[in-house]
Amino acid sequence: MTASGKTFTAACVQMRSTCDVAENIAAASALISEAASLGADFIATPEMTSLLVSKPAELFEKIRDEGNDEALSALRALAAEKSVWLLIGSLPIRLPGGKAANRAFLISPEGKITARYDKIHMFDVDLAGGESYRESRNYEPGREASVASLPWGRLGLSICYDIRFPHLFRTLAQAGADFLTVPAAFTRQTGEAHWHTLLKARAIETGCFVIAPAQGGKHECGRETYGHSLIIAPWGEVIAEAAHDEPGVILAEVDPARIAEARGRVPSLGHDRDFGLPDMAETRRVS
Repeated sequence: MTASGKTFTAACVQMRSTCDVAENIAAASALISEAASLGADFIATPEMTSLLVSKPAELFEKIRDEGNDEALSALRALAAEKSVWLLIGSLPIRLPGGKAANRAFLISPEGKITARYDKIHMFDVDLAGGESYRESRNYEPGREASVASLPWGRLGLSICYDIRFPHLFRTLAQAGADFLTVPAAFTRQTGEAHWHTLLKARAIETGCFVIAPAQGGKHECGRETYGHSLIIAPWGEVIAEAAHDEPGVILAEVDPARIAEARGRVPSLGHDRDFGLPDMAETRRVS
């Protein structure tokens, strides 16, 4: 399935998720409903839509397996009620074996799950100022990329830290993705430095639209996220942006014809060449 040429309205829901699942469901539902009322056909929520906590004990006390997750059930029903395509950026889902999945869900206007994606790349970093994250302690990394069908083309799924691994996005585009979603909970520190640059680069490299709903602001658990949800066109132009870190909605008209235009101007997706890498020890001796 290739891009249809039919335009549609995409929306990003920007949130400030808390430690209370019911509170987050209510907040997400209100913003999704607002986006639908403004004419959105496709709506995306950020990473950790239903719960953002810092303590492992609290995480595992509050999360459920997919079949019993109340946020997933509520948001599926809402997508059907509003008759919209909904990308739930991610929910923490309990897995057998003691870990969780950081899982995105694509929901149809009938409320059906049409695609899932488990975050592949784990955010295990130490930042300046003492910020430290070890996502792999609690989450099982995904092992499969995901490309799904929409009425307007194909959607490639990713989550947050995945944005720093360009080969994933090139693979998604070469597998037919026209649109890429990057739901995130970027830290303020890394967001200020890299958020816009990375998202623009992925759009330019792939000739895809990039839809990136974000968490923003100071969270109940003490974490601070960057906000600035973005929708970016295939040539790298920002066509919608949340200008702050407050919860809200941004919308943009997405014209799939711009994908072919951008890829026609620079058809790099078809220009891959095999190459080798010389033995580095031998290279050092020669130099």
